[in-house]
Amino acid sequence: MRTGFFYSLVFSLLTSVSTAAISAPVVKAEAGSAPLMQEISTKAQSGKVDLNVADAPTLQRELSGIGETKAKAIVAHRETNGPFVSVDDLLEVKGIGKAILDRNREKLEVN
Repeated sequence: MRTGFFYSLVFSLLTSVSTAAISAPVVKAEAGSAPLMQEISTKAQSGKVDLNVADAPTLQRELSGIGETKAKAIVAHRETNGPFVSVDDLLEVKGIGKAILDRNREKLEVN
């Protein structure tokens, strides 16, 4: 008798919890995520990474042979010396050689 009562209580508890979870209100996305979506769509439209706009994580993620250190060096060079005039200016950054530039040339742009 006790086990039947216990199982009935567990069943009713689980039923009410699942019903509450299903009927819970949906949380709307915050307005703060909109610029992220805009940034992704802008990148998707051009298909290239702008050396004068991209942050270190973007450079690291999108470019081949660019790790955290080189990505930070690119951003630091841009902040110290001003914006890049051409993609070839990337050779002035310490740690970036002709091979890395040639490997990524088609992914890069300067605006």
